[in-house]
Amino acid sequence: MPEIEFAFLADSADARPGEKFHVLGGGVTRLGSHAFPFRHPHLALVVGLLVTSPELETEHDVRFVLLAPDGSEIAGANGLIAAHGMRDGRDTVVTFAIDLWNLAFTVPGDHSLRLLVNGSERKRIPLVVDRIVEPTGLN
Repeated sequence: MPEIEFAFLADSADARPGEKFHVLGGGVTRLGSHAFPFRHPHLALVVGLLVTSPELETEHDVRFVLLAPDGSEIAGANGLIAAHGMRDGRDTVVTFAIDLWNLAFTVPGDHSLRLLVNGSERKRIPLVVDRIVEPTGLN
């Protein structure tokens, strides 16, 4: 079964299968807002799917789910991905990015992005959403 070689959140990414990928603001692990609920305009989920030679040319179901601290789903999607390449016994990493637009966060806390491959969870990415409190009474 394919594995997740890497996965992370970024401000922006351009990733096309079979090519190098470009990332701005990679490694997002924390967001903040003064008030809740709030909408974050954009994040990119960057994923490198490791596919072995026997798994080439086969479609694999890749799903992501963004969960709130109470386990409710904020966003999610899935799609079929097939890696193409030489059957020379080497593993292939298929890199892709998913744009996440206007994510609505209703509460602060520990959120989690889960990645599943063929129905099996393969990676968790923590995302802390903080309430920003302005300091008062600084002398």
